[in-house]
Amino acid sequence: MTKPGQAPLDRLLAIMERLRDPQRGCEWDVAQSFETIAPYTIEEAYEVADAIQRGDIAALKDELGDLLLQVAFHSRIAEEAGHFDFAAVAASISTKMEMRHPHIFGDASDVGQSREERWEGIKAQERAAKGAVSAIDGVALALPALMRAEKIQKRAARVGFDWPDVQGPADKLVEEIAELADTKTEKERAEEAGDLLFAAVNLVRAYGIPAEEALRAANAKFERRFRAMEELADRQGREFSQLTLDQQEALWQAVKREEQEIHRG
Repeated sequence: MTKPGQAPLDRLLAIMERLRDPQRGCEWDVAQSFETIAPYTIEEAYEVADAIQRGDIAALKDELGDLLLQVAFHSRIAEEAGHFDFAAVAASISTKMEMRHPHIFGDASDVGQSREERWEGIKAQERAAKGAVSAIDGVALALPALMRAEKIQKRAARVGFDWPDVQGPADKLVEEIAELADTKTEKERAEEAGDLLFAAVNLVRAYGIPAEEALRAANAKFERRFRAMEELADRQGREFSQLTLDQQEALWQAVKREEQEIHRG
């Protein structure tokens, strides 16, 4: 049992320590490693984002707790191996945030610099101190591919490798569509499909739109409209899967018109 009156964070760390105890702990928790826990950490981060998108504050509190547990879990595994503990993690991010805000916690001036320029300049110095040799070093491999593509492109753009306007990436996207259509083998199709998606991210970035957010919104819109199509077909006494493509398209257009009328109202 944890001690009555313990500070919430101390209580969490004590719980994690007990769960990982080789003799008295939970068999599942004891068996875990950085590698086996990593997928759960990513999943919890997405669930935090989902709660925010749904505007569910109660769920956000719970999901942030689940994410904090992941930090405590990784920290406990590291502590057992003699690497670092939770306090070191907290100290590390505190030091980093102070260093990245010298105009807040120090005497540096922020005149003449945008927030992004200042932030990226400091992070570039940090990467160089860690031995980075390329402008794109340090972009996490575990990021969703769409988000990673955008980050790689932004890094390249900061050292001048970028089109001056949207026409360049727009033309490149058309070129990649044609190259995908001309492929002859499965391997070629897979490669050109990747190039096409990468080019699409570049075009969206040129318009100043975060690709991950844009696609997330498009997914939600399609899902909403598709469900509405199914419901409309059901109200009409028809089985959606048995309709022709033209009939399904008519339902799609009806749903779109209904949405537009609601927005105008």
